Amino acid sequence: MGKCKVCNKNSVLVSSFLSLCIDCIRNKFSECLPQIQKVHSLARKSFNLPDKIPQDIYARKCNLCVNACQVKGDNLGFCGLPLDSRQEASLSWYYDPLPTNCVADWVCPGSQATGYNNLAVFYNACNFDCLFCQNWYFRQVDLTRKISAQGLADKVDGRTHCICYFGGDPTPQLPHAILASEIAMKENRQRLLRICWETNGSMHPELLKKMIGHSLDSGGCVKFDLKAWTEALNIALSGTTNKQTLENFKLAAAYIEKRPHPPLLIASTLLVPGYVDICEIEKLAQFIVSLSPDIPYSLLAFHPQFLMDDLPYTSHVHAQKAKEVAQKCGLRNVRIGNINILG
Repeated sequence: MGKCKVCNKNSVLVSSFLSLCIDCIRNKFSECLPQIQKVHSLARKSFNLPDKIPQDIYARKCNLCVNACQVKGDNLGFCGLPLDSRQEASLSWYYDPLPTNCVADWVCPGSQATGYNNLAVFYNACNFDCLFCQNWYFRQVDLTRKISAQGLADKVDGRTHCICYFGGDPTPQLPHAILASEIAMKENRQRLLRICWETNGSMHPELLKKMIGHSLDSGGCVKFDLKAWTEALNIALSGTTNKQTLENFKLAAAYIEKRPHPPLLIASTLLVPGYVDICEIEKLAQFIVSLSPDIPYSLLAFHPQFLMDDLPYTSHVHAQKAKEVAQKCGLRNVRIGNINILG
């Protein structure tokens, strides 16, 4: 059971690592901020990551994402990479037989391509710092082992139906992913090769436009992981703002009319107990429906992981209520994901 350092509330729905409750994060953010900064610094030190977004005013600025790190020489950005890491990328890849456990599997025609594979590309860096990260182990990987864009494109074989970039997050190494996609699409122009993305959505808008273009042309999709609606909560849980994510989601939604089917844009949210509550889901659903009621929305069950491993699994009641609220807001295609781990 965790205890909130601001209001002294004790609850199984308060993370003992974060030590803040949702009410204080929303309503007393200035009081919570020192604790938020402290826990994220602690979370990052054990992995030799910068304890905050580097802002050296005399250094070069990185324009890949919302963090806009300013880093000198070979020093690392918030994502854990130096600024010169754009020609090659640190990643792992594997052939994932279709159908597979994809955020968009219930709306993507690629999930029906039985007998084919998804080239799953996991980028070993992230510009967020999620305390509940479901794939946190990438922080332990040797980032000096890299592969070129051509080398990755060469992994596409005759049984590859789609490429899905995820992680971590592809954002810190997007120029590599975009180039690999262009090479792979050119070398396989005679057949279908879908390009898909799973991302926190905080990249520079011009990079997002390139991502969307490749997905539009190939029949793929862009999947946004909307961590939270409230900026204070996003900062508390993920270490940085969600302003760019929401603006980018709006930008991506403007392309839906170019290809309504299969869905180009898909949203998902992890139902973190005690934090991503019904209020957050209602606000997110209202935002999504204001752009298009037909955007598919997946509500994902939480598995206790990383630094929030003392929280419970998402309950059936929480998941079902979240789905009902999203539908009541006007979304036409809502589903609960990872139902096998609901508590």
